[in-house]
Amino acid sequence: MDGSRRSRLSRRALIGAGGAAVAFGGAYSALRGSAERRIVSSFDAKTFNRGNGAEPDTLDPHFASTITEDNIIGDMFLGLTTEDALGTPVPGAAIGYTVSGNGLVYTFTLRDHVWSDGVPVTAQDFVYSFRRVLSPKTAAQYAVLLYPIKNAEAVNSGKLPPEAIGARALDDRTLEVEFGEQAPYARQFFMYFPMFAVPQHVVERHGEKWLLPQNIVTNGAYILKEWIPNDHILLVKNPRFYDADNVTIERVFYYPTSDYSAALKRFRTGEIDIQNGVPSEEIDWLKYNMPSVLHASPFMSIRYIVFNMAVKPLDDLRVRTALSLAIDREVIAGRVMHAGERPAYAFVPPHMPGYPGNAQLRFRNLSMAARVAKARALLREAGYGPHNPLAFDFNVYDTSDARLVSIALQAMWQSIGCEVNIVPSDKKDHYNLLYKHAFTVAWAGYVADYLDAKDFLFEWTAGRNAMNYGGYNNPQYDALLARSDAARDPAERATLLEMAEQRLLDDMVVAPLFNDVSRNLVSPAVRGWFGNDIDINRTRYLRLDRSRDEV
Repeated sequence: MDGSRRSRLSRRALIGAGGAAVAFGGAYSALRGSAERRIVSSFDAKTFNRGNGAEPDTLDPHFASTITEDNIIGDMFLGLTTEDALGTPVPGAAIGYTVSGNGLVYTFTLRDHVWSDGVPVTAQDFVYSFRRVLSPKTAAQYAVLLYPIKNAEAVNSGKLPPEAIGARALDDRTLEVEFGEQAPYARQFFMYFPMFAVPQHVVERHGEKWLLPQNIVTNGAYILKEWIPNDHILLVKNPRFYDADNVTIERVFYYPTSDYSAALKRFRTGEIDIQNGVPSEEIDWLKYNMPSVLHASPFMSIRYIVFNMAVKPLDDLRVRTALSLAIDREVIAGRVMHAGERPAYAFVPPHMPGYPGNAQLRFRNLSMAARVAKARALLREAGYGPHNPLAFDFNVYDTSDARLVSIALQAMWQSIGCEVNIVPSDKKDHYNLLYKHAFTVAWAGYVADYLDAKDFLFEWTAGRNAMNYGGYNNPQYDALLARSDAARDPAERATLLEMAEQRLLDDMVVAPLFNDVSRNLVSPAVRGWFGNDIDINRTRYLRLDRSRDEV
């Protein structure tokens, strides 16, 4: 997931021995140097205001692809598992499951709960939803994430009918899901939005209009009340949510805040209680003047440059390598971003559970002077020089941090003789270009969908994979991932995944930049907020104490 869609903390074990029943376990310069001012919100303790980055493209769980959308959708819908306040998997729509002896079949027992219109949530809703995501007619960008389920890829490609997917309702409250590979990440897999159930009876009645406020029903803590594009989205508490008695916030306003500097000003004036995204140029000022509201925590994510390998000259390994060599990752992480981000020389973030993380860009130990010299030599070999400079467009989404990084990258690439034209666009338009492969070189990010190295590496498999933006096609890479799927021994599986990542890096499919930290401004009025390694804080766990509405 783009964050791009998140260091790794240990997770509570949810899966026991095969066959055993399991219960889910638990910028603005005008303010520089100004005196601190009391921030008084005009809202009560039941109304919550969230700055949420970009305007969402959709609120349909099966069409969404970004953290911006996940934040809202996860307040409305509930997967078989869900997150607790620390981001750890806990019971969701299911109260537990059993695992077959071969580790491939999971049998879930659904909790007794209803949609917001009072209709019971059934196992058939989940079967219907899995088939909907994978239907070729749906063309869901994240259908690929369901491929670990038996026959999912064949269904998505139209080779098998929807009924062939490895999911069936044994009765209204019993759901069986069969995987085609080992899935040690299952407890996190099912809490991600492409695996959410949608109400079959409402979707079939209203079609594409099922998401309108007057039609939508949900099984989560909140319901959509209003969506004013580019202004706000309003959710209201779902009185039929199974845990409604413990949900104290009754109204949630989500505001698009891609201009982080403007959002910071709105936060200072009390218009928003939480802002997801902070301008890098204000980090030092915030650390000095408002340290109690700045929450920056490492999480499982990667920011990177992706090359379109289907267009010239990016089909040339020498060109891709030169562009990666020229990037001073320490400068970008430490001086451009400087909120705690870490330079990245691999694609899988560090400290991934069960993964050694030894794969690295092979030039990591070279000095920057040696990297630049090597980059210039490679471009000369590829036919580029002062009289024939390498020229290309660099696509980037239009946020303050992405703009700062793009300017730094432009200067670094110019230092090896490149002519770089920065092309900014709205975030959702930017990713639509990537999905359509309508770019040459582009900024991108990925945030963990589930905490396993496979989640990051599967992005670059060939075939029907919308997330393979660069069009990478290497049968040896795909074979290594396939072998890892069949490996029963965790050490063997990790070794195969590591071999695949090294091949990905050697082929220079991407140029890793840095691993993120979450950047959130959190008002003192907000209680129950925890930084965590997936950077998710569902509203149902938060509460407001307006007597503490002061910075």
